Amino acid sequence: MDKREISIAELLQRIEERQQSIENLILSQKDVLTFEEAATYMGISKSHLYKMTMLGSLEFYKPRGKMIYFELESINRFLLQNRISPADEIQARASTYVSLNNRRAAK
Repeated sequence: MDKREISIAELLQRIEERQQSIENLILSQKDVLTFEEAATYMGISKSHLYKMTMLGSLEFYKPRGKMIYFELESINRFLLQNRISPADEIQARASTYVSLNNRRAAK
């Protein structure tokens, strides 16, 4: 009997994960997100998103003065800022820089 309860719990967990995946897919198809949708999409709490809007960290719209809306494109730009380059890319840039500077110094 205990095994059946575990399998039911696992099944419920899988259903919940699939539901979350479907919700995320639906959100990614929209161009404009509500406040709650934006917090869910970004994976942050509503209070954190509220602080970001108050600090002006993220672009948003208030068409009627109350409800806050976000463009998905501006959220994606925000999420993709401060890119960290992989080690091989940094190494390639460093090699190029050194070889160019050695040629300039030799002239």
